[in-house]
Amino acid sequence: MIFRQIPHDDLGCASYLIGDDDAGVAAVVDPKFEIEDYLELARYLGVSIEHILETHNHADHVSGHGKLAAATGATINIHREAGAEYDHQAFDDGFELQLGALTVRAVHTPGHRPEHTAFALVDTNRGEEPWALLSGDSLFVNDVARPDLAIEEQEGAQKIFRSLHERILSLAPETEVWPGHLGGSLCGGPAMDMKPSSTLAYECAHNPMLQVTEEADFVAQAVGSLGPQPPNFEAIIALNRGELVTEGVELKPLTPRQVEQKRSQGVLLVDVRTDLQFDDAHIPGAIAIPAVQAGFGTRLAWLADREQETVLIGRDDEDARRAAQLALAVGVRRLGGFLHGGMTEWRREQRPVERIERVELDELAKRAEADPALQLLDVRERSEREAGYIPGSWFEPWHDIDELPEGLDAARPVAVLCASGQRAAVAASLVQRYGGEGVIHVVGGGVPRWGELGHPIEVPTDA
Repeated sequence: MIFRQIPHDDLGCASYLIGDDDAGVAAVVDPKFEIEDYLELARYLGVSIEHILETHNHADHVSGHGKLAAATGATINIHREAGAEYDHQAFDDGFELQLGALTVRAVHTPGHRPEHTAFALVDTNRGEEPWALLSGDSLFVNDVARPDLAIEEQEGAQKIFRSLHERILSLAPETEVWPGHLGGSLCGGPAMDMKPSSTLAYECAHNPMLQVTEEADFVAQAVGSLGPQPPNFEAIIALNRGELVTEGVELKPLTPRQVEQKRSQGVLLVDVRTDLQFDDAHIPGAIAIPAVQAGFGTRLAWLADREQETVLIGRDDEDARRAAQLALAVGVRRLGGFLHGGMTEWRREQRPVERIERVELDELAKRAEADPALQLLDVRERSEREAGYIPGSWFEPWHDIDELPEGLDAARPVAVLCASGQRAAVAASLVQRYGGEGVIHVVGGGVPRWGELGHPIEVPTDA
């Protein structure tokens, strides 16, 4: 039998190629938008991709089912409650698909979404019991799915609890668990592990959410730990449910003069180089979202207006083209082009640049003591802030900065920090874009390490 996990590292997604090489047939479960990996694997293994299985209408990334069906002629299978508007074969709980000696059995597990379905895999050459479960967005390694992307969060959490305890945990404890997401995805909680798989027995013993055996307690914990919703999840769901998306978009190379024209028209310029390269020199008004770090697509989806053009700025053309693929994966399709030749070409023409000062966290206390006018801006999530913050610091989550944060003085220096420095890079560029004159990007750590260095940390009295 064939079993391959294909991760999308930037989004923390996992898809699967499964099948039977003797029978020459295969299926892809939850395909990502770029389908080349599946086609290459199928050629290498000598199998035909005949089915595409979706666990649900995805909320955080655009499915590749349209492109893959167009390339292979495969049938798309999804639960009846998904309301799919494209050509597909609907199934119900208990549906079985035979791929040679591999039986794929649908296990309806609503909660994350009403149509959500896990797939139990039975290798009939070896036994009659499922050896693995493709758990989709129901059970993750060390966490469970979020309940608020389709229905009221309390109801969603109740249904996840019942799906876990009445459906998934009824399988044998040695059943392997292969989830639809790895750590870093917005479809789960902060405890989600980067480990690609687990077993039901191990999760029962160590997954904190499976330790909660009372439904009311589970609901309270699941709802209480929710982070912000993905910003464009409804638009992505609509894309995944609607007419099949079978093509990417044309990405046009732009001269520096053309980029300058677009900048003057208010187009969003996204610099995808490293934060160090951005801080050293960048196009005025551009924002920094490094594509060399996991989470580029997610961060872009927070900040890009789907109705506004986005122009990509890379170190070179390849940088920009790779970032464009990641943008398409999260439904950002109004791409106005990329700076041909990258920032090298912009600098060669001696066009204006801006810079952002970098300060190591170890030096921040001295800097603040020497400059009483320095403002500290904490750009972490609210849940992180409530666990402790630097006294006197301002607060605005990085993804909510669409103007200069209220209370900040644009004329005074502002040091932007998060937990590690990555989100601070994005936020610092936004503060500068919206008028901050002396923006400082704090690197080498953030608020947690500030406390470890012996500096004061304050906890809200109502936390």
